[in-house]
Amino acid sequence: MVLYTPGNTSGYPSEKVKSGIRFYFLGGAEEVGNVGCIIEDNTGTRLLIDYGMAPTRPPRYPSESPPVSDAIITHSHIDHIGMAPWLVGAHGTKLHGTELTAKVSEIMWRDTYKVSSIEKYPLSWDKRDLDLALDSWETHKIGESFNIGEWNCKFHLAGHMPGAVMVEINTPSARILWTGDIDTRNSPNVIGASPISCDILCLEGTYGARIHPNRSDEEQRFVERIKEVVNRGGVALVPAFASGRGQDILRILKRDAPHLNVHFDGMGTRLTKDWLLFPEYNNNFKELMKTWKWVKRVYGKSDRKKALNADVIVTTSGMLDGGPALWYLNRLNSNKSNAILLTGYQAEGSGGRLLLDKGQLSIYGQMTKINLEVNQYALSNHADGPSLVKFAKDCSPKEIILFHAPVEGISSLKDRLDGEFKVFLPENNKPLFLNL
Repeated sequence: MVLYTPGNTSGYPSEKVKSGIRFYFLGGAEEVGNVGCIIEDNTGTRLLIDYGMAPTRPPRYPSESPPVSDAIITHSHIDHIGMAPWLVGAHGTKLHGTELTAKVSEIMWRDTYKVSSIEKYPLSWDKRDLDLALDSWETHKIGESFNIGEWNCKFHLAGHMPGAVMVEINTPSARILWTGDIDTRNSPNVIGASPISCDILCLEGTYGARIHPNRSDEEQRFVERIKEVVNRGGVALVPAFASGRGQDILRILKRDAPHLNVHFDGMGTRLTKDWLLFPEYNNNFKELMKTWKWVKRVYGKSDRKKALNADVIVTTSGMLDGGPALWYLNRLNSNKSNAILLTGYQAEGSGGRLLLDKGQLSIYGQMTKINLEVNQYALSNHADGPSLVKFAKDCSPKEIILFHAPVEGISSLKDRLDGEFKVFLPENNKPLFLNL
C-alpha cells in the first residue's frame, strides 16, 4: 500500500523563504519518534534531517516530504531512518550519515520490510526503493566538514549509540546544532555528547521530564537481580533493542558477572558484526571484542534450544512485539523461578507495556497470562531533564527548539529554559520561522 503520491500530497509550503530560517516538522514535534524536519533559508538551500517512523502498533508515519536533494540521518534507529527508502525512491535524495549508520541501514530496512509483511501494516516503500537507498549514501567522519548547498555541516558524537551524531549546520545567518538523540553520560559502548556553541539549538526531550538514577547504581541493581534469578535456578530473559541496548547489556554482564552463561539472539547478532567493522565508533573496542568472544551467539534452532538452559538470554524484541523473545517467553513461562528484566522504554500499545500494565502478553495471537516476575531498569541512552538543561546552557544558544518529546517532557524543559532563552515548541506540519 502506497501512503504518499510524490509531489501531490505534501503540505510543505510552496513560498520561498525571504528571510531567516524556516523549520518545518513532518513528524517528531510534540511526540517521540516519527522524526523528520525540513530546514530551509533564503539561499534556496533545503535540508531534511531524519525521516523515520514511530514503532507503535500500527506504526505512525511522518508527513510526506517535499523534493529534497539531501537528507542527514543522525542514527540508525527506525524512528529516524525508517522512511528513508521512500525518500530516495520518490525524490532521488542523497543520504548523509556516518559509515556505521550507512552499514547497518540495510539490516534495519530489511527487517522493517519483513515485519510489515508479517504484520500486514502499510509501508510506502518496496525492495526496489530499499536497494536505491543503499546506493544513495554519502558518508562522513566525525569532525569532517561537508557542504550542502550554501551551508557547511559537521558531525559530532551524540552519545546515544555507536555511529549516532549531532549535526552542526553553519548557514550564512546562523549556526544550528541539531542534537538528534543524545546522552551526555558515558555508557558501555559510547562516549557522551559534549556541548557545541550555537545560535539555534534543536534539542530532543525524550526524557525531559525525568531524572535518571545514577547509571552505575542502576547497572549494579540490574546485575544483582540477574544473580538472584540464576542462584534460585531460574533463567533471566532480557528483551533488548537490537542496536545499542543489547550490546550494552552484554558489556555490563561481561564486566560484572563473567561467570554467567549468557546467550545472545536476534537481530542484534547481525548488527554487532557490523559494529565490529568500525572500531572508531566504540568507547572501548577491545572490550567489545572480548565480550563478543565471550557471549554464546544463537544462529539457529539448535542454538535456541540450548539457550533455554542458559543463565541469561539477551534477545529482541526490546518491547516484546515479536522476535525470539516471544519464543523464549512461551517456553520459560511455566517455571516461576525464571524472570523477565526489561531495560528500555515500553511504548503505548507495545507488548512490553501490556505486560507491565496487565501481566499478560499476546504470544502468537493468543493472549497469555505471564506467570513470571517482571522488573524494569532505567538503562536508557537518552539524557534526562537536568542533563538536557545543563547541555543547553553550555551550548549558549540564542534560541532553542524542543522536539522528539512527549508533552510532559516539552513542558518540563520549557519551564526550566524559558527566560534565559527564547524557547519554541514546534507543531507538525506548521512552519516555524526564526530570525536572528
